Amino acid sequence: MKKLRIGFIGCGGIANQKHFPALVKLTEKVELVAFCDIVLDRAVEAAKTYGSADAYTTTDYKEVVADASIDVIHVLTPNISHSYITVDALEGGKHVLCEKPMAINYEEAKKMLDAAKRTGKKLTIGYQNRFRADSQVTYQACRNEELGEIYFAKAHAVRRRGVPTWGVFPDKEKQGGGPLIDIGTHALDLTLWFMDNYKPKMVLGSTFAKLKDKPEANMFGPWDPDTFETEDSAFGLIKMENGATIFLEAAWALNMIEPKEAQVTLCGTDGGAEMFGKAFLDQGYVVFNEAKHGQLEETKPSDAGGVFGFGADSVEQRDAEAIQWIDAILNDTEPTVKPEQAIVVTQILEAIYRSAETGEVVVF
Repeated sequence: MKKLRIGFIGCGGIANQKHFPALVKLTEKVELVAFCDIVLDRAVEAAKTYGSADAYTTTDYKEVVADASIDVIHVLTPNISHSYITVDALEGGKHVLCEKPMAINYEEAKKMLDAAKRTGKKLTIGYQNRFRADSQVTYQACRNEELGEIYFAKAHAVRRRGVPTWGVFPDKEKQGGGPLIDIGTHALDLTLWFMDNYKPKMVLGSTFAKLKDKPEANMFGPWDPDTFETEDSAFGLIKMENGATIFLEAAWALNMIEPKEAQVTLCGTDGGAEMFGKAFLDQGYVVFNEAKHGQLEETKPSDAGGVFGFGADSVEQRDAEAIQWIDAILNDTEPTVKPEQAIVVTQILEAIYRSAETGEVVVF
């Protein structure tokens, strides 16, 4: 079997934390051959650690796009560059995994989707939280209609003090926003996926920058208030065409005791589901609830393991994401995260920002 040759544009934190460690385990299917970064030393270190025998480095992404030997490109750059690099890669005949969010706004995301349709190449977005064990269990329960009609949901992406102090995270121009577009995007993606509802009708949003001058007790060390340009928290009320309503909360810093990140609460006519635990560390679990036998009941995963897929053999979300993506290319099947879904996430996030800025409801 011919191995897929993969090039990487961006060799920073997300590349080293997620993509490289996962893909290097699939050496029977892939070769990691091209490493591009505006800081050449980062590309050199990545190639030395993870690259194939013929791996090369560059600071020019167009060199990777033009390489006819490359089958797949992973776009792992700041949000502002997702769209044009992805479009160039698709036009260059490559399949593309672009990190979340899809783009900084709907217009830029639409260019990516159009390019994928035009070229016939596969495009997916890096929403790895779909591959957690608790997410998979919740998704199957929803597809089996165990909750009935899901008419209300909460999308949680709240940190007590977790402002990222590296890279360009606080740079509004390069990222397009703060916690809403960074971690709120994961929670909203999960919610829409569980509900299988991608038809928003209207959005009301609020953003706040109330704690930017109070950098103490941050889990990543104190941030610089002078370079913290984005919101520190954001909230959105989303009404779908069928009347279903979603409340989205996203914060890097918020004065509340219990953080919940990339987790969802679902309320249906026949039952509900709520995610708990440290989901981002693959230590999350879901509790289902319903009225049964004349009383209220909750169903939780067993500590014995193996129940609802929570056994010791569960695959890490980054590994599961990589496996399904590579297999989708090799077997010519659809990836789990479809660009038609991801673009709706971007559309809603943009509407929350716009509503917060204007004070008006955004109607689609």
